[in-house]
Amino acid sequence: MATATEHAETVSTGTEMDQIIASKTIGDPHISDSEQDGKDSDPDPDDDEDEPPGPKIRDTPEDIKLEAIANTVALHPTRDILVCGDVDGDVYAYSYSCTLGENREVWSSGHHLKSCRQVRFSADGLKLYSVSRDKAIHMLDAERGQLVTRIRGAHGAPIYSLLLVDENILATGDDRGTLKVWDMRKGMAIMDLTHHEDYISDIAVDQAKRILLTASGDGTMGVFNIKRRRFELLSEYQSGDLTSVALMKRGKKVVCGSSDGTIYLFNWNGFGATSDRFAIKAESVECIIPVTDSIMCTASMDGYVRAINLLPNRVIGCIGQHVGEPIEELAKSWDSRFLASSAHDQLIKFWDISSLPSTTVKEYRKRKKKDARMKSLTKKAHGDNDFFSGLVEEPEKKDEEEDEDEDDSDSGSD
Repeated sequence: MATATEHAETVSTGTEMDQIIASKTIGDPHISDSEQDGKDSDPDPDDDEDEPPGPKIRDTPEDIKLEAIANTVALHPTRDILVCGDVDGDVYAYSYSCTLGENREVWSSGHHLKSCRQVRFSADGLKLYSVSRDKAIHMLDAERGQLVTRIRGAHGAPIYSLLLVDENILATGDDRGTLKVWDMRKGMAIMDLTHHEDYISDIAVDQAKRILLTASGDGTMGVFNIKRRRFELLSEYQSGDLTSVALMKRGKKVVCGSSDGTIYLFNWNGFGATSDRFAIKAESVECIIPVTDSIMCTASMDGYVRAINLLPNRVIGCIGQHVGEPIEELAKSWDSRFLASSAHDQLIKFWDISSLPSTTVKEYRKRKKKDARMKSLTKKAHGDNDFFSGLVEEPEKKDEEEDEDEDDSDSGSD
């Protein structure tokens, strides 16, 4: 009997297996043959998992988060390298990329004892110069961040501004209004002049490397002749601090930003008095970066980066912003594709300015609504977290169409 029972169990099991095999062969009666074939032809899901996802490419590099507020930022003249100096006196170098997750810290330097106020690359990108509140000038190897030359006590007051005139000559301005011009081959100052009554906020030089222009907190622009090593003149006093200076219109115009949000224009060789001025409804104009002969970008204490056209004088629109945080400095990339900005939110942000050179500004001025929002010139112009940032263009287009029909002009400033 035991043998019969075992035989019965074996047959029963065989019947169940036959049913399972038959069901797999015949398939579900409620599924069509084509659907069944489709199921059988599905690739193995593991095949997709074996293929790594491709790198994600952004329109601009990711923000760089810092440990302290950066007073200054500079971009390498030939490579995707950024250097910044912070309020703790540290200098950091980063490589930047549009590939997600590819921003990297290259090196850091802590040689300054107090806040680093300006950093600048040499024209060949091999050297990096920095100045600080500790009154020292440093020259570093830009590749490794190693200190090469230090000039201690370069000024009697904290150094505020720095300009590289050429590969051997640099100019510095301090909190008391003293301008010094240095020959780095000798490690000594070849000019030492004090004609401003307050700090020198910015320095510019003409294309011939002959005339230095200084913007000062006393409200004047200074003119100095490097070749003859002498002071030329001061402009008339303006209502606020002059915070920045740049040359535009192929060197025929000098532009100064101010602490009251007004932009002052001077004619070349007409430095005594302004030829024009216009307010841009900003808290200040802390920094000016020329993009073309007519278009420049400005940074403000209100956190906005604006694109501005000269002659006709217009605010073209908003490039970007550090929401509610004062911006310290702007820098342009070697290929003029990106603008970098450093602000009090301890971030360095990148903005796409590649379309700015093709921007045209009409002679007549569009009629704008009261409290109208600035035109957005980039995808993230009004902040990454702004829910309405994608909607800012539509009202502008509508207004533009209405204004083109009316063809109105308005002599007032933006």
